[in-house]
Amino acid sequence: MNYLAHAFLSGADKQILVGNFIADAVKGKAVDNYPDEIRRGIILHRFIDEYTDHHAMHRASRSKLTSRYRHYAGVLVDIYYDHYLAKNWQQYAEISLDKFTTGVYQTLTGYQDILPEKIQYMLKYMVPQNWLLNYAHLSGIERVLKGMANRAKFDSQMQHGVEDLELNYTDFEEEFTMFFPDLQQFVDKKIQSII
Repeated sequence: MNYLAHAFLSGADKQILVGNFIADAVKGKAVDNYPDEIRRGIILHRFIDEYTDHHAMHRASRSKLTSRYRHYAGVLVDIYYDHYLAKNWQQYAEISLDKFTTGVYQTLTGYQDILPEKIQYMLKYMVPQNWLLNYAHLSGIERVLKGMANRAKFDSQMQHGVEDLELNYTDFEEEFTMFFPDLQQFVDKKIQSII
């Protein structure tokens, strides 16, 4: 899953949100350098990623993209799934997407001093361009994918990702709709067991 889903799945705990959000920038045992609740968020993020990568629906979505995007297929599916979460937000959340994303940005800004440098740099673009809210629109997804393609070390072809999203739009949405409730149940159980 990508940033929006990770933030949403963090629940009401702000420190778990921060940990879940920064997890990709925290490698290996560096997790131990953070306070307990932030560490729990980092660990939760890792469990979410592992569960997602092995879920049949996520694999089905990736299979449509592997020949063109190779190991970037999973990254694209994560972003596509954030699009469907944003687009169908009212089915999953009790507050508006706008209010939720504003809260995420405020929380992250409040923890600016402990955010990894990579995350601080990214937020300089994410917040003013309101990535999380704009995931609801194909134009927002296209902007994110073009930015990622520009930053990729190899020719990822991700700048073309919206074409494939549009080509298989209904299939991807059905796969997300089957996948996401399973992920929510997994997180509800797992978050209680993370020490």
